[in-house]
Amino acid sequence: MGSEQFKRRAALGLGGAAAATVALGGVASAQPTAAGEAVDWESLIPTSADLSRLKINWVYRAQTLLSGGTWSSHIAFSDPDGTLKPAVEDNADRVVEAYSVNKIAVAVAVLDKVDRGLLTLDQRVDVTEAIVIQDTDGIFGLDGAYPSSVTLGHVLATLLTVSDNTAVRLCGLVVPALELNEILRSKGFTATQVVPVANPNRFFLGTTTPRETFTLLQKLVRGELLSAASTAHLLNVLRSLTSFNDGVRARLTSTERLNVATKAGWFDDGRNEAGIVFDAQGKPMITYALFASGAFRGDTASHLEDYGATHPAARARAGIGRAMYDSVLRVTANTSRVFRSRKHQPYNGG
Repeated sequence: MGSEQFKRRAALGLGGAAAATVALGGVASAQPTAAGEAVDWESLIPTSADLSRLKINWVYRAQTLLSGGTWSSHIAFSDPDGTLKPAVEDNADRVVEAYSVNKIAVAVAVLDKVDRGLLTLDQRVDVTEAIVIQDTDGIFGLDGAYPSSVTLGHVLATLLTVSDNTAVRLCGLVVPALELNEILRSKGFTATQVVPVANPNRFFLGTTTPRETFTLLQKLVRGELLSAASTAHLLNVLRSLTSFNDGVRARLTSTERLNVATKAGWFDDGRNEAGIVFDAQGKPMITYALFASGAFRGDTASHLEDYGATHPAARARAGIGRAMYDSVLRVTANTSRVFRSRKHQPYNGG
């Protein structure tokens, strides 16, 4: 794509702002405003919610153009009064393959049953050799000692941090596919559904839309999906430093990563991620849902084998993540704090 086409699309993405002067070759990322002064969106630390939305929009457009692929996304930033307003709406209602991003929805269904007294986090589930998926992801395939058992809390932790696919099957033992889908529909999520198979306790992770995933995360952080205890449990796991760090959190420090609750999902040509960015006071400021697939720039064959930080979509999300986090450094909202800010505290054993 030529630089003129890039400029035109960037200008459209920023509404009334003037055309961007960035070319794909790496010319300085300055953009003249209506007043004539140049704005370097990459390095700007916004001081208002409106500027934050402009920065996020600009960086999203730039990064997705550089990465290629087909993107479907929804990102919103909080005004001072807590009202969320869109920074990016890019095919937000397209039904997409969610892959492991739908593990958040699976966890919501499990915790919904916990809230209703039908399950407990300390109850144990059996791990048999037949249920373990040997896919090189996760940790259950590394155990080598079956049968065994783990708590349901351990299952959710491995489901959402190292994205263990055996943990999906273990969740299916306590929330069968049809029940899981009904729980999600009852909460308003008709596109966010798993795909049942012949075994009622197993399923593929199914579909969603960026807007539904966005809404699920928003309802979660507002305490509208689960009890206060289950909400805190789920968001705490998603904020763990053990969670995915090759995308939105790749260019953040350890302490900054603790302020981002995120879940990635990947399979075939799909590279997805969704989550919430909190400010230093623990207030939720940004909710994002990023879904990308198709033909990315570069060698298609190598991209299909690349699920790490070197994939063009992961590099794009890293740039978007840095822009989102920088956008909350000087901007906050008059809303309740969800988490107490904390720093990474490494330990050396013993």
